[in-house]
Amino acid sequence: MPVKKKTPMPKSAETRNPANASPAQESKNGQPAPPRETGPSQMESFEEGMRLFHARRFQPARESFLRALGGPDRAVAHRAGLHAHMCEQRLQSAGPVLKTPEEHYNYAITLINSRDLAAAQSHLRAALEADPAADHVVYALAACQSLGGDLQAAYENLKCAIDLQPRNRLAARQDPDFTAMAGQPAFHRLLYPDKKTQL
Repeated sequence: MPVKKKTPMPKSAETRNPANASPAQESKNGQPAPPRETGPSQMESFEEGMRLFHARRFQPARESFLRALGGPDRAVAHRAGLHAHMCEQRLQSAGPVLKTPEEHYNYAITLINSRDLAAAQSHLRAALEADPAADHVVYALAACQSLGGDLQAAYENLKCAIDLQPRNRLAARQDPDFTAMAGQPAFHRLLYPDKKTQL
């Protein structure tokens, strides 16, 4: 009995026409093809980052540079990495967003400790604009001015802080931030009003 030849199965239209195959079905060396790139290209992301960077919009600029960092062009990726780092530096130097007098005061104390006295005074004055009777803020401003060598202003603000809250007198006696004023007769009289000294 003769053996019947098997009739080959007809290829489907999709298999016959590679143009109809989906990206997931296309393969190279048995591996699925990578998905097609969507969104802006590496260069478009970099150029968008530069536009935002020059507009001083550092947060969205950084995001654009980070997108460009993952692209295929190494030179563009390198430049994007450098600019992303610059954005991070600008964002850090911008400082925190402070809203309340106490936030300004607390931040000013950290600035005094790092000896950024001009910035500290700015934040202390911002706190006093909202609450002029805050004796601890006036006291901190006096200490800041003493450290900066503005002894007359330091004396006036320390006197104000003591008038607002007498216990600030005792605090000032033990505060090394007022060391520069130690030899001033007016400062000594302010801290020790009951003592009669010849200075």
